[in-house]
Amino acid sequence: MTKRPARKAIPRFNSEAQERTFWETHDTSPFVDWSKPRVAVFPNLKPSTETISLRLPAALLAELKALANKRDVPYQSLLKVFLAERVDRETQGVNALSTRAPQLRKRRRRARKPPGDRARLGG
Repeated sequence: MTKRPARKAIPRFNSEAQERTFWETHDTSPFVDWSKPRVAVFPNLKPSTETISLRLPAALLAELKALANKRDVPYQSLLKVFLAERVDRETQGVNALSTRAPQLRKRRRRARKPPGDRARLGG
């Protein structure tokens, strides 16, 4: 029978972010014996969602429910998926634009005509 190496002690972290960074860059095998896993139960965890009240036009809600029915999912879940996709798309678009923002501003300035020119051109 081979002798298992001693496990390293898991370091103490000052924050969750510090712990996250550590585990993103380190393998767990020197710290954890994965041959003897245990099921963890966390009965006091709070849900990570918040309840909101949202007023929607009746026609929009009816369309959403019809789409959800076609996909055989609850309409609230489908709405969350739609919102998450759109927020992701918008944040990616903002990040892409922010790197190009100086270039876009220069183009806009060049495209603008002085007010006097518009008057002469009849615009």
